[in-house]
Amino acid sequence: MSSPMLAADAGVSALAPPAPEVCAIVVVPARNEEQRISACMQALAGQRYLPMSEFEVIVVLDGCRDRTIDRVREVAANHPGFAVHTIECAEPVGVGSARRIGMDCAHQRLMSLGRPAGLIASTDADSVVAGDWLAVQLELVHRGARAIGGEIRLDSSEAGALPAAVLAERSRRARERMLAVTETGALVGPALADHHHFSGASLALTAQTYAECGGLPARASLEDEALERELNQLRIPIQRSSAVRVSTSARTHGRAQRGLARDLALATWRARRSYAAAEFPLSRLLDAKHATVALVLPAREVATTIGPIATRAAMLRDVGLLDEVVVVDAASTDGTAAVAAAAGLVVLQEDELSPELGPARGKGDAMWRAVRELDSEIIAFADTDSDDFGGSFLTGLLGPMICDDDIALVKGFFQRPFRAHDTLLAHGGGRVTELLARPLLNLHAPDLAVFDQPLAGEVAARRALLEQIPFAAGYGVEIAMLIDAWRLVGLDRLAQVDLGIRQNRHQPLRDLSAMAYEVLVAAESRFSGPEFVATQASASITLPPLRGGADGETRRVTLEERPALGTRRG
Repeated sequence: MSSPMLAADAGVSALAPPAPEVCAIVVVPARNEEQRISACMQALAGQRYLPMSEFEVIVVLDGCRDRTIDRVREVAANHPGFAVHTIECAEPVGVGSARRIGMDCAHQRLMSLGRPAGLIASTDADSVVAGDWLAVQLELVHRGARAIGGEIRLDSSEAGALPAAVLAERSRRARERMLAVTETGALVGPALADHHHFSGASLALTAQTYAECGGLPARASLEDEALERELNQLRIPIQRSSAVRVSTSARTHGRAQRGLARDLALATWRARRSYAAAEFPLSRLLDAKHATVALVLPAREVATTIGPIATRAAMLRDVGLLDEVVVVDAASTDGTAAVAAAAGLVVLQEDELSPELGPARGKGDAMWRAVRELDSEIIAFADTDSDDFGGSFLTGLLGPMICDDDIALVKGFFQRPFRAHDTLLAHGGGRVTELLARPLLNLHAPDLAVFDQPLAGEVAARRALLEQIPFAAGYGVEIAMLIDAWRLVGLDRLAQVDLGIRQNRHQPLRDLSAMAYEVLVAAESRFSGPEFVATQASASITLPPLRGGADGETRRVTLEERPALGTRRG
């Protein structure tokens, strides 16, 4: 069988030939790991029950810009006979591709020695393998194992610094994954399964099995999960032995876009930055408040719902929580402005704000114009089309920012039931969120996938942040604001609050299609560059005829953006 293709040359051909007795090769991908790789290499150099001459290590330096290679060489120099090779990638290729380069090279070297049963093992630069890690795996191969997953434990000192909720969630997921392993084993065939792990921190295959898989799947990250799927499809059992042990870092700032460090980081964020509205009673906020606060209520034909919202906002203004409250009306014809004014709120028409710019282009434009009129240090926005705007909606939304100066932006989230005639579906709302926004963020910005409702209109932010970001003029404003804030201040300065249950009015699917297009363009312009809108996006969307219903139509959509307010000051 032909060997897998090397993912990149990367200096592989320059490696010295393997010693004739080599029966195992360990691959370690590393990117800027000078602080941790020494411990990894020391553990490999100290392997027991296996002569040094029978294994070697390949470190794939993934575009390193620090002294990782110096740390590797220091350990090798202190252990005569410890065979260590390095492959340098001039630019980062990602942990998955780096691991593939090393494992392809290991396969070639073992096959050059005529050892199809030789072991290709891999661990991570921030992991420390047990002293018998290689010996146990070779014994499993001797007993017939073809693929092996080691048991991964978090470094105890680092794990102790994680919130208890993170560790509890990790245990819950471990139980779920163990159940999945058991179910898969019943289909693939009998295999030792002491645990659920098969990850880059400890995975191994024989050279022959590696060839049968076609090599490590080409992925920038999560290559271990892709390899597991490939093994399952080929019905190759994975031996998951608790005798194969590895301790790995519990850090939350990893090198890969996805993986354990990212999972721990996001779980930690949810434990620290995801709140419940009940945590912020009005009395607490009044005691903690030391910045001015404004509320903007965009409104369009919401006379039937805005009354209770306006009344609540007026009360919070009267007791001193809110310093400014404005309703920005989109020329509603149903009496929206009159209802809001009757509650004692200031009502501004969106087209009359910044009139030199012409008519407002959409919701985002109205929000942007409102910010220009306000002076407060914290500005909150809330939709006005809810039938059950709870008493804690506004206090909950403002709470994290008033009580913690480090938080720069807060998103609200809530259950959104969907009413179809007389039937209420508990989780049927938020169709654009679930079908477009969440998949899009998972693809391009997995950090932001932790937000339960990235498109929620309930958002509060510090003025200093709002003045640094452009506003999408239409319905893309919420996702654009979230992405821009994340890039400017980082995930840890963003938060979300559970506001309970909200029953919004539901729009027809054809209206949602146009809305989704605005959301898509606003997000994609941030991931693909501003030229995306000019070269790829159209300011209209074509909707085909409905079967047995309305004719097709072309709808205009709002793709413009208003510039960051900070660029217009002075």
